[in-house]
Amino acid sequence: MRVISGELKGRRLTPVPGHSTRPTTDKVKESIFNIIGPYFDGGTVLDLFAGTGSLGIEALSRGMDRAVFIDQDPKALQIIRKNVESCGVENRVRIFRNDARRAISLLAKNQETFDLVFMDPPYHLDLIPKMISALSQQNLLEDTAIIVGEHSSARELPDRIEAFFRWKFVTYGDIAVSFYKKGSFPS
Repeated sequence: MRVISGELKGRRLTPVPGHSTRPTTDKVKESIFNIIGPYFDGGTVLDLFAGTGSLGIEALSRGMDRAVFIDQDPKALQIIRKNVESCGVENRVRIFRNDARRAISLLAKNQETFDLVFMDPPYHLDLIPKMISALSQQNLLEDTAIIVGEHSSARELPDRIEAFFRWKFVTYGDIAVSFYKKGSFPS
C-alpha cells in the first residue's frame, strides 16, 4: 500500500494488522481519484471509517489542504498516526477516535465543512445512506462536495440521498464505489 500520486507519491503506508479493517487496494484508490480529480486546489477532506488513512492521505498528496480522520478502532488510529507522521503531514490533519454518528455531531458543533468525504464502513452495517443523510442534515458539506462510498457490489445504494444524487457507480469484483454530489440528475 502506497501513496499513488502527488507530493507524497511513492510513500509506503502501513496496513492495520489483523482483519479488522479492509484497506482500499491501490487499483481501486487510483480509479477513485481518476474519477473525482485527480488533483485538487485546496479544500478539506473527511475520511470517515478511515482505517489506515490511505484515502485521506492520498487526497492531501493531491492538493487538499486539510484532512480529518475518524475511526473507532484503536489499532486503526495508531496506524493512521504512524502513516500521517511518516508522510510528514501531521500539521494538516486531525485524528479522532469516535463512532461515526457521534463524530458527525461533534464536527457540526465545531461548524466544520468538507469538500470531499470518503466512507468505507463495514459492508454488513449498510451505513453509507445514513451517514450521507447525517452529513447533509448537519450542514457539513460544501455545495460542491463529493462523497465517495465504498461498499459491497451485492448492495445497491439509492440514486438519491437527501440533496445528493449518485452520479457514478463502478464495481471491482466484490467491491463497489458510489459517487454522490449535490444537485439534480443530469439529463
